[in-house]
Amino acid sequence: MRAAVVSELGRPPRPDEVADPTQGDGEVLVEIEAAPLNPIDLAVVAGRNPAGHPALPFVPGCEGVGTAGGRRVWVYRQGIGIARSGCMAERVAVPREAITSVPDGADPSVAAAMGIAGMAGWASLSWRVPVRRDDVVLVLGATGTVGNVAVQAARILGAARVVAAGRDRDALDRLDADAKVPLEGDLVEAFREACQGGPTLIFDPLWGEPAAAAAEAAKPDARIVQLGQSAGVTAPITSAAIRFKGLEIYGYSVFNIPKDVLEREYARLVERAMIGDIQVEIERLPLDRVADAWEQQATSPHRKLVLTP
Repeated sequence: MRAAVVSELGRPPRPDEVADPTQGDGEVLVEIEAAPLNPIDLAVVAGRNPAGHPALPFVPGCEGVGTAGGRRVWVYRQGIGIARSGCMAERVAVPREAITSVPDGADPSVAAAMGIAGMAGWASLSWRVPVRRDDVVLVLGATGTVGNVAVQAARILGAARVVAAGRDRDALDRLDADAKVPLEGDLVEAFREACQGGPTLIFDPLWGEPAAAAAEAAKPDARIVQLGQSAGVTAPITSAAIRFKGLEIYGYSVFNIPKDVLEREYARLVERAMIGDIQVEIERLPLDRVADAWEQQATSPHRKLVLTP
């Protein structure tokens, strides 16, 4: 079968012919239709992922959407693409626990885009730190796929006001938010003004300086859902900003979502995408262009790259 193959850490995968996967006990054979690229895939192949990588040579891809037993499924978790070969191939054998049903009628590429990236923007606000009706939600990193979904999710889930913050002014302009803040200059004052006094819920995939500014600008009893470190592995948040305002910080990772919650929230999200309530830009590339896709992903494109075997 055709697959993307990593032969050496630190180098992009290349398309090649490999043996068909061997289906073990308790495993399901999935015919892959769409395999999105994610930052974690680049980290695994670069040898920078804390959880390691499969034995070389291996097929990358921590998630994918395909068919198994006549139904469409999302493949994710159970070490896929991290401890064992992944989804950037025509077929993959995976544990039954690694598959989640995809709602009937969903486009495979859309369902794939709603996986790791979509769920980060959706489940963090629908389940981990649910949006309240009076919330003023500040979405940091709003111009990426994750942040874009979060902006739309906050609106759908009933926020009173949604503020988008990001580095790309053109991408900010395209977002449906009540206010938009470029990540430059005096962020504390800019966040306070855009949020009409300060945010009550902060969506943070960045950490670093933007997270510190958002915490400083936050209203008393605000909540922060933290799910990434694109702007820095540490953030200079002051003790006073946390303790005097009683801020609450919640960590989010799709790896930690209980299976029943994962299935429920993924179905809700894909159904929203199917009717157009959640929209992201998707670029589909054939598997043979995996090296090109890898190069594009490294520049943090404002669209979801999806390989189609």
